[in-house]
Amino acid sequence: MKMIKKAITLSLGLVMIGAASFAQSLADAKKAIDAEQYQKATSMLKTLISSNAKEGENYFNLGNVYLLTDDLDSARAVFTNGVTASPKFALNYVGLGHADLKAKNPTSAKTNFDKALELGAKNYQTYLAIGKSYLEQEVPDYNAALSNLQKAEELDSKDKDPETFLALGDFYNMQIGKNSEAYPWYLRALDVNPNLTRAIVQIGKMYRQAYSFSDAAAQMEKAIAIDANYGPAYRELSEIDQQWSRFPDVKDKEAKRAASLANMRKYLDLTDKSVDSRIRYAQFLVYANDYATLEKEVATLNVEASNPKSFLVTRLRGYSAVENKNFPAGVKYMNELFARKQDASRILGEDYIILGRALQGTGNDSLAVLNITKAVDLDSTKVEELATLAKKYYADKNYAKAIPVYTKVINSNSKNPAIGMHYFQLGISSYVVGANTSNREALVKADSSFSKLLALLPETEQAILYRARINKAIDGIDNKETPKGLAVPFYEKFITLVTVTKPEKATPNAKNLVDSYNYLGFIASGTDKEKAKEYFNKALAIDPQNAYAADNLKVLNAPPAPAKKAPIK
Repeated sequence: MKMIKKAITLSLGLVMIGAASFAQSLADAKKAIDAEQYQKATSMLKTLISSNAKEGENYFNLGNVYLLTDDLDSARAVFTNGVTASPKFALNYVGLGHADLKAKNPTSAKTNFDKALELGAKNYQTYLAIGKSYLEQEVPDYNAALSNLQKAEELDSKDKDPETFLALGDFYNMQIGKNSEAYPWYLRALDVNPNLTRAIVQIGKMYRQAYSFSDAAAQMEKAIAIDANYGPAYRELSEIDQQWSRFPDVKDKEAKRAASLANMRKYLDLTDKSVDSRIRYAQFLVYANDYATLEKEVATLNVEASNPKSFLVTRLRGYSAVENKNFPAGVKYMNELFARKQDASRILGEDYIILGRALQGTGNDSLAVLNITKAVDLDSTKVEELATLAKKYYADKNYAKAIPVYTKVINSNSKNPAIGMHYFQLGISSYVVGANTSNREALVKADSSFSKLLALLPETEQAILYRARINKAIDGIDNKETPKGLAVPFYEKFITLVTVTKPEKATPNAKNLVDSYNYLGFIASGTDKEKAKEYFNKALAIDPQNAYAADNLKVLNAPPAPAKKAPIK
């Protein structure tokens, strides 16, 4: 009998040890996921599935790893296997629904969520997983997320699991201006588990978002003190220092940038140096404007073309090449990016801008303008990129190329704060082209640009002066033999502005005043000689050596020729 009892006790002990070992292994896998050690977690979960193929939770966690790394096909396969292995385990249906949401199929997602609720409507974890699924989307469905997360919190009446509180904290933290609502939920999670590093990191992240960098860094150090190998804390420390270094009153900018890179590398070391971690590191290098390091990093990032991550790697290669002025390589990579038709929905306005810069760098200006214009069409806030190209043409005095680009800049965003300068430079460009080639259409465009500028800034003397010059040129084309004085009202307005309204502007505009008086004198000389003399005298009062005014005065002041006597018959 004793032997039987002993055998029973021993067998029970072995079962308990096995169960504890399994639970610990699953807990370790979850810890690895939280620490963003996805390769490690994948390996552990595959081992767990191999040793216990009927346990649905193993499949659910492995599927979630694939979702986190954007491998939807693998995620679906694992969740489907989980449903087959454990038909009554609700969460694998949630996983399938989550994958449906990522694939932009909300109808199928709801079907899978409903199946999950048929099996686990009384289990808070079902609602928690559904709520997180709605939250973890490119465009979160906050309403659907909140109703499920609140139901999960209601069902977990004993408040034993901090995950629900974490999810509710994330729900508010993800929404601009709602950090104050997020904070109490993270504190509740810490009440359940004071060593919950992710809650501490999230609180620190909120401090960073509020520009309270020293408090943010203190939270990260607190998390590291609990777990020195918790990678996300180092990543956040890196982002804190990087953002902190950009503030104008910070004295140790370079030290903070160096610390930022060191902590990001530490994060990379702690996350298995997986493709995903390295891509995150590469994305950080973009944020840090360290394109030299980025080009080296992505050159060794080998991802198969069939892998969705290869799209991002190609983008990063293109960006780094262009920023490092390796324009031919930039064109090559960006063309590869745009050639991926299966990823057409992932193309950003910035991608068109980078391709535009690359094309400009290789001398293909027309295609550069075309691509940057596409970027502006997708996102009007990118209009300044087009304006930068126009300014370059303007600075190089390539006015013919500047005109169409400035026109697109103005048409793309007429409410741009820099619109006045755009009107001015478009006006100058059009005037120069029109005056040099007697192109009336260009001159009219110039006049229109300065007219619009003056509607915004009525006392811009240069705009008034250019309208005078433009109309003088148009008059010369339209009325070559007998000018009609189209520029008169503009020269008169210019003179009044700089001599009466703003007399302090007279001295800086001395030459322009002389030109204005001379033009008015010339026009008046055909109909009112005394008025013409007055204008030429004003020109000489400013510039006594002005030959044009002096010569015209001599003609106007010369005595009339004696009348000829009639011949004697």
